[in-house]
Amino acid sequence: MMEVIKLTMPFLLEGLWMTFKISLITILCGSLLGFIVGMLRTVGGWLVSFTLGIYIHALRGTPFLIHLYLIYFVLPSTGISWLQLEAFPAAVIALSLYTSTYVAEIVRAAIEAVPKGQSEAARSTGMTALQNMRYVVLPQALKMMIPPMGGIYVIIIKGTSIVSVIGIAELVRAGEHATQRHPRELMLIYGMTALMYFAYCYPVLRIARWAETKFGTVRLPS
Repeated sequence: MMEVIKLTMPFLLEGLWMTFKISLITILCGSLLGFIVGMLRTVGGWLVSFTLGIYIHALRGTPFLIHLYLIYFVLPSTGISWLQLEAFPAAVIALSLYTSTYVAEIVRAAIEAVPKGQSEAARSTGMTALQNMRYVVLPQALKMMIPPMGGIYVIIIKGTSIVSVIGIAELVRAGEHATQRHPRELMLIYGMTALMYFAYCYPVLRIARWAETKFGTVRLPS
């Protein structure tokens, strides 16, 4: 057993590093795009909100695997040079778009949860719409975004396992390669893989919990 662990660990660590890179870039890009989309849905007017709503529901209502295939296999078939993506950028783009839909809905819900009376009071003091959003709405909304964000990020980290279907040697694929070398140690190798996912995801959940406790969820007046 120890010999198998010794031989397998380097491959699993390489896979974990790839999972970390993909998930980190995805979380950053997906959060930024999702924040922009969520903001536009609340302040961009009904046409912008409706259009972005279609984008969100289309991506959330279809399997992520289809998004990945479309970006990696279908778009290159158009013959357009800048759509000829390698596996890594295709995976990052697909995951980022998918992540943005969930982040956008969290942002929209948090902003809309701030009582409109506070915005009206801010306007009555002479604040512009931009100042109202910056100084009154967003500080409260950001606190309400923290709890659900941690859960979304963990889901995305675990979702990186799907990108193995396009040949990326992330953690699950590294585990699959290890089982081919040691077919009698399936339980051990997949157990090690699961422990590595846990070792990555658990601190993310703890950090999210700490942030929730540190900054607190704002209590809004009724």
